[in-house]
Order: sequence, then C-alpha cells, then structure tokens
Amino acid sequence: MPSLLKIFETVLYADDLDAAKVFYAHVMGLRLLSQNDLMLVFELDESYLLIFNPDKSSVVGRQVPSHGTRSHGHIAFVITDNERETWRTRLADAGIEIESEVCWDVGARGTSIYFRDPAGNSIELAPPNLWTYLKNP
Repeated sequence: MPSLLKIFETVLYADDLDAAKVFYAHVMGLRLLSQNDLMLVFELDESYLLIFNPDKSSVVGRQVPSHGTRSHGHIAFVITDNERETWRTRLADAGIEIESEVCWDVGARGTSIYFRDPAGNSIELAPPNLWTYLKNP
C-alpha cells in the first residue's frame, strides 16, 4: 500500500469571500497567500486552507473537477490549554459568539471551543490531545 504523508489542504465554502478573508486573516490570524473570484488560499504551518466560492467551484468543465457544497463545513484548529482564555477574549473582541464549549472527559482530553465563521461553517479550537486516546484505548 502506498503511503499518505499528511492532509495537505482543507476546503470550506463561502458565498462572500470578502467576509471570509477578513475573518480568517484578521480574527484567526492566518496568512493569506492568494485570492481571486474563485477562492482564497491561507497558509498555516505546512498546510493550506482554501475557501471556495461554491458558485464558481461547482461549474462543470473546469480544469479541476467541479466541487462545492451549500451546507456548512467544519474545521478544527489546535490550540494549547494556556491559550484558550486568550482565544475567548479575541473572539469576544471580534464580536464572535462562542456557540459551545465541550469538555472531553474521556482520557482527560481537554476542552474544545466552537463558533461560526461568516459563512456559517463550524470552527473548533481543539486541544492537541483530542484524539490520542484512540491510539491507546
């Protein structure tokens, strides 16, 4: 079996790329690498978050196979326990409501914070050990 090295890019969809650009660049602090009327490309470490306009990405006959969704997606970013309160403050200062906080009791995995981007996508700030309990049950 050939190997997979890592997840290289993640895609979310937003009808309003300008609002998504402000949110991901200024609130989330991601570095914007590229933008056009089809998509935004953000960099985080050695991975990429692409925000596509679903009207443009779902057009049949493009060089890249068409794709898109009209529903809300989900992405989780890893944060440390020490930064959780700083993130709560940053979100409040940006007028972003925390939708939920979940304490993951099994395996002392920490707490996740959930909120929405301007397109309605679910954003999670997750502890780094969220899924480690599955490796050693």
